[in-house]
Amino acid sequence: MGKKDKNKKKGKGAEKTAMKTDKKLAAKQKKLLEKIGEDDIVNIVATLEANEQRRTTVSETVVSPPTPRSNFSFCAHPEKEELILFGGEHYDGQKLSVYNELYFYNIPKNEWKLVMAPAGPGPRSAHQMVSVASDGGQLWLFGGEHSTPSQMQFYHYRDLWVFRIASRKWEKVVTQNSPSPRSGHRMIAHKKKLFVFGGFYDTGISYKYYNDVWIFSMESYQWQCINAKGSIVPAPRSAGCMAATQDGKILVWGGYSKTSVKKEVERGVTHSDMYALAPEKNDASGLLWKWSSVKPGGYRPAPRSGVSVAVAANGKGYIFGGVLDVNEDEENLDGQFSNEMHLLDLSNPTWRLIELKGKKDKSTKSKDKKEEEGMDTDAKATTQVSSDGVFTITVGGSSSSSQKVKSASKLEGHNAPSPRMKPGMAICKGTLYLYGGEYENGSKQYTLNDFYSLDLHKLDEWKTIIKQDLAACEWMESESEESGSESDSDDDDDDDDESDDESDDTSGMDTD
Repeated sequence: MGKKDKNKKKGKGAEKTAMKTDKKLAAKQKKLLEKIGEDDIVNIVATLEANEQRRTTVSETVVSPPTPRSNFSFCAHPEKEELILFGGEHYDGQKLSVYNELYFYNIPKNEWKLVMAPAGPGPRSAHQMVSVASDGGQLWLFGGEHSTPSQMQFYHYRDLWVFRIASRKWEKVVTQNSPSPRSGHRMIAHKKKLFVFGGFYDTGISYKYYNDVWIFSMESYQWQCINAKGSIVPAPRSAGCMAATQDGKILVWGGYSKTSVKKEVERGVTHSDMYALAPEKNDASGLLWKWSSVKPGGYRPAPRSGVSVAVAANGKGYIFGGVLDVNEDEENLDGQFSNEMHLLDLSNPTWRLIELKGKKDKSTKSKDKKEEEGMDTDAKATTQVSSDGVFTITVGGSSSSSQKVKSASKLEGHNAPSPRMKPGMAICKGTLYLYGGEYENGSKQYTLNDFYSLDLHKLDEWKTIIKQDLAACEWMESESEESGSESDSDDDDDDDDESDDESDDTSGMDTD
């Protein structure tokens, strides 16, 4: 009895300490925001939403292609040869820009249109949007985040929107029950329902990752958090892959999460596991589902997050790019980016690495032959480096030494997209389209605006629709070093206070 009570005391003490720490960090952030003259993000978001409400007419303008961006949504029109892009973000080293632009790309005309419709969603990134064929075509959008230009404040949305393509009208769907605010989640449309899984919530002071599953009925307009059971369930995560099989199951693969290792030190985990979510037999409610672990066959990709997935009409999923964060030590990460493309047979989960059939020059053929003949399985799992003349690209291997890993240079000679994470990818009439994304080199972050297509029937070579504008992804040096040093000084003072408070909390605990 005494031991149980003692543990309970410790839990309360730890919780109290964490709350004090968060409170101090919030006060510190408020002080710094006042110094740089940045308004509270809740007020900023409210102003942006009010600006959207003031728009009363629809306008459509033929424009240049979208500016560089990542973490946007990209899907195919359900009935026409068009692609649709919404939102996203761009960071140039000094300022973060977040968008709520809605673009329609006419494939036969190679033409972009900017559609401005009244009372739409505010600017956001890391949201999810899907298209369905109902009512002449609809776009369903949920969640995401807005960040201030300084990236010191984050606002996570929990709103759900529908855009009626034919009438060009946005509608905010208001319900009594809905998922908590989040970004980095995954959402798919399947049998007149929206399925939402995972994501994260980060205030800049504290964070949480999710593994809950929500279903929204596009008929009754109601959310339900489903009772997903199973002896093995996916760990909380964001930025993974999610796809529906033709027999009604939901597959989840990969993603990213992080945990606190010690004070001000976090450790990230890039996942490579796969799970299937299936409805319980004889369940009339539609709310009883069960998780099961899936062991796919074939050539398994290395652990990845920030990948893009698009599902073709034949039930095959195409997955491109992504990143694996490798810990150099407890405080430093090295991002290993990929431009591999894999095919996942959703009906019988099996991976296949896609190697294109286009012509290669002799030097590339010779290089490939040497790689295939001169390396055993373990050697192929080592990290390899290639260069496209602008970036030096490191492509990492698997967490398993027995898994074969091929260099990104396997796609050289095919005019392939460079390695990246968080691009947009969609399939329209048997052709896969890929736009934008993000690549990191050390502390520098390059946001892309190139655009490619790939015929999935031929799988011969990528075609470049828009070549990467290198000037548009120029990295600007930070101007905040001076304020950062002042902040460090403030941090030191606050840390001393915090240490005293922690000492006070622990000294009152029962440690017998």
